[in-house]
Amino acid sequence: MSSGQEGALEKGRLRPPGLALLLAEARGLLELNASLLLSPLLMRAPRGDGHPVLALPGFLASDLSMAPMRRYLSELGYETHAWRMGRNLGGLGRMRDALRARLAEIHAASGRKVSLVGWSLGGVYARDLSLWAPDMVRYVITLGSPFANDVRATNATRLYEALSGERVEDFAEAREAIAGDLPVPTTSIYSRADGVVNWRTCLLRPSDRAENIEVHLASHLGLGVNPAALWAVADRLAQPEGEFSPFDRAGPFAIAYAPPEQAISA
Repeated sequence: MSSGQEGALEKGRLRPPGLALLLAEARGLLELNASLLLSPLLMRAPRGDGHPVLALPGFLASDLSMAPMRRYLSELGYETHAWRMGRNLGGLGRMRDALRARLAEIHAASGRKVSLVGWSLGGVYARDLSLWAPDMVRYVITLGSPFANDVRATNATRLYEALSGERVEDFAEAREAIAGDLPVPTTSIYSRADGVVNWRTCLLRPSDRAENIEVHLASHLGLGVNPAALWAVADRLAQPEGEFSPFDRAGPFAIAYAPPEQAISA
């Protein structure tokens, strides 16, 4: 780390990922292809118990981006749901009512708690939903979601503010709560090679029901289709309701995970 970066961190300010990492985001297509090639291994993941899972797309993405994950989880036995709100143009305050209504709809129809899987901004929404209705939420999994530390440290901040009509600093009290401990079990999956968000913005405070999982070399745009990330999502969702145990990094994708001691708050 350079002296300039150290100074920035000491002041509580983080920098967005550099240009090299941003340009390397094109490798996300390779991650999707890898998942297709490794599908026989992915299907060895623990089977689901049929509980509902709501998949929330990232900024500028739509349900199409979450289709591979929904298909995978459906094949493992989960009842998967799209968010059905078109393209995600951002806005924590603007989207809250619709997101809450969607969660309540799924919960009422299934009669079971709903697990939330959110990619990037979708993960921020997922954490907010769990704070609003912990009695409806079973588990929260975020993938490359910038909810902690200096959340301005992304390469999408200006575009987000322009399209959503919100500043990142808006809803400060809500964002502080989103960055804190959740009332339900949660896992944050991230990559230090993320070219869109500074990986430190994805770190939660580990506890007896909260953990970070680092996937080596994953891109931001490919994290939701990365085979190691998909395996981790399936493994976490398969835990019995109300129970939590740390992620076991053994298995067919063991080489892709950083040791747990590296996944610490920054």
